[in-house]
Amino acid sequence: MTRWYFAYGSNMNPQRVASRGLTFDTVRGGVLRGYRLTFDKQSSDHPRSGHANLTVDPQSHVEGVLYRLRDPNEIALMDRFERTPINYRREIVEVEADAEVILSWTYFANPGVIRGNLRPEREYLAHLLAGRAYLSGSYHAFLAATVCIDE
Repeated sequence: MTRWYFAYGSNMNPQRVASRGLTFDTVRGGVLRGYRLTFDKQSSDHPRSGHANLTVDPQSHVEGVLYRLRDPNEIALMDRFERTPINYRREIVEVEADAEVILSWTYFANPGVIRGNLRPEREYLAHLLAGRAYLSGSYHAFLAATVCIDE
């Protein structure tokens, strides 16, 4: 069982992860190849807005934040916030970080909650941007250029 959690959405904000009760001893950036970031997971609270999801795309990659959990069982705490198994499912993926491959938990939106033409809210996107210290400058700029529903 892995102790690592790869966040590519609002949990790129370390304060948010800590407020959700997860304890971690290491935080670092990582890259997940073969996927692209989409905002096609319909928000439960705001049905016209989208939350982060991973979509298969062999030509792309997603940057995010890797957390090494103090206890591997702590990932179950995140299930409640991700509304697993209703909204998201948890899987292990291979994330690159500093020339090594790290097996990490991450979340994928379930088909029943995916919708087209959604955009994130600015407040939601701010959590992704809070991971700046762990992202490349170009990826952070890509996130910052995201058009939000409330603009």
